[in-house]
Amino acid sequence: MKAVLLNGYGGVDQLSYGDAPDPVPGKDQILVRVAGTSINPIDFKLRAGYLKERMPLQFPSILGRDVAGEVVSVGSGVTQFKAGDKVLGLVNNSYAELLLAAPEDLAPIPEGLPYDMAAVVPLVALTGAQLIEKGVALRGGQTVLVTGALGAVGRAAVYVAKLHGAIVIAGVRSSQLPHANLLGADRVISLDKDRDFDAVGPLDGIADTVGGTTIEKWLPKLKKGGRLGTVVGKPPSANANVDITEVWVRPDAKRLAALAEDVRLGDLVIPIGARFKLSDIREAQALAEKGGVGKVLLTP
Repeated sequence: MKAVLLNGYGGVDQLSYGDAPDPVPGKDQILVRVAGTSINPIDFKLRAGYLKERMPLQFPSILGRDVAGEVVSVGSGVTQFKAGDKVLGLVNNSYAELLLAAPEDLAPIPEGLPYDMAAVVPLVALTGAQLIEKGVALRGGQTVLVTGALGAVGRAAVYVAKLHGAIVIAGVRSSQLPHANLLGADRVISLDKDRDFDAVGPLDGIADTVGGTTIEKWLPKLKKGGRLGTVVGKPPSANANVDITEVWVRPDAKRLAALAEDVRLGDLVIPIGARFKLSDIREAQALAEKGGVGKVLLTP
């Protein structure tokens, strides 16, 4: 098969497109032909070596966490799927034409959802859902601020928070305010404007996708006993009065199936900002790493 190989830690020059051995499914594995995958921040963080203490790589390595594709074959212990099924999932090694996945990490693609739209869903939608449901652990009627609400994870977090009956404040940059009104939040604010900061009352929770000086500024708005869910690490200024949960996304096929259906219906929108072939991975990752372009889709 053809695949993108990461040959060492560093810049995009460490990525090459070439031949790799075809994977063979074991007893409880599924072989998937990749129709699409997408770039997530963890991909270029792994490439650069920022996570090598927590998630060391062996080279050459194949990156990629999202997949949408078709089942080629299944191992003898697999009963949930069969050859020809269309699936999506949060997996590993998806920058390739073929990959192996565990059946519990895959969900059926809803009828009518194209491969390209399915391919950008798994990591960001599950992260946003887990940020709200496990990180902030909202109850109906509580008020939550979602930082970086126009990012893919932020969009999913806003959507899931509303499903749980929360009062949702979408926090974005000032330049993003005109676009953020389409998110369906109860209120949209600029995270960098003092007047917006002063106008926001005590919060039950913050779902943080930004970190840095932004969360340092907004953390005092949490009520005593309030909850901070974060995908970007614990802020240095956090105190004992705040319950903090760092969220590292985990596969959840049942939840993913529901989120994919929401995408099919148009209730949850994950915009695709750019499309590339796997062979153009250096250009694709360089663009994604700059940010602000929506999801970057990769196809074989």
